[in-house]
Amino acid sequence: MPRRTAIGLDIGTSVVRAVELSYGRNGITLERFGQLVLPSGAVLDGQVVDADAVAGCLRKLWSATGLSHKAVVIGVANQRVIVRQLELPWLTRPELRASLPFQVQDLLPIPVDQAVLDFFPLEELTDGSGNRTLKGLLVAAARETVLANVRCAEQAGLRVDGVDLTPFAVLRALGRQTGAEVETEALIDIGARVTNIVVHSGGLPRFVRILLVGGQDVTDAVAEQLGVPAPQAEVMKQQVGTQGFDEELADLARTVSATSQDFVTEIRGSLDYYAASNPGAPVERIVVTGGGSRLEGILDRLAAATRLPVSGGDPMANLRIGRTGLDDAQLQFVTPLAAVPVGLALGAIR
Repeated sequence: MPRRTAIGLDIGTSVVRAVELSYGRNGITLERFGQLVLPSGAVLDGQVVDADAVAGCLRKLWSATGLSHKAVVIGVANQRVIVRQLELPWLTRPELRASLPFQVQDLLPIPVDQAVLDFFPLEELTDGSGNRTLKGLLVAAARETVLANVRCAEQAGLRVDGVDLTPFAVLRALGRQTGAEVETEALIDIGARVTNIVVHSGGLPRFVRILLVGGQDVTDAVAEQLGVPAPQAEVMKQQVGTQGFDEELADLARTVSATSQDFVTEIRGSLDYYAASNPGAPVERIVVTGGGSRLEGILDRLAAATRLPVSGGDPMANLRIGRTGLDDAQLQFVTPLAAVPVGLALGAIR
């Protein structure tokens, strides 16, 4: 029986990443991983604004990586995606799908005919009168935003077989690692400009938040405070904590520290909101991935701010590693970057 394969494509703000997974008798195998830096400004806060530039990078990525086909699943996460907890009258799945636009039209900041809608049921409730309701997550995305990313992929010669919410992809990549000792955990994927937060219990999502902050905010602060170009600021940012004490690094360290703390405060605010809305299922630990997870001290800051154990996540922990062309050091480097494309691909092969 031939192996089935799937490709997850993550169009980030600064980088495009693709992962190819295969599914066979021996489990799921990582076959290919590739990434390519995007021109500055080609993608803003998760939305493609320069389709020609991004499409050109996608063609180069496919040529360089040797991905076996062009059918992909892409993720969406930006300021025009809304995810909120909602309780609706109980209906069958087809009835719910048909009636959803009418039930939520007064809850959205955009007209329902301009939105892509979905509802993810979490639990069924019954009140004292026997009335049944469904509690779940409403997902609404501006249709034009979704189509802009789809058209860009198609311009590159790809075929988009599905569009997935990026936080759900992170959950799919990491949520299977939850042990019996933990009931509820928060998964946080820190990108350049977009940070995805999903709180789940045993793989069932309870809360989703998309923040328009990320590692690039620290880079921008370093560039502004020290008067250096952004590429140099990115390199300098990574030097904090890797070298011995140097007076010349004091301003750099203070800038990174202050911006990182602002970022941590935003994340803590989201988790505080979840805690207030879900007192019966408190977060017990935090797992962090994404390029921003490499920022010196970020895990310790999160732990101090939330008083929870914080660790780095491994989206490849349950994967077999095929002939990717990457050595052990390269695999170790890309592991925290792979949560989104791995999760997108996992959704396509199941």
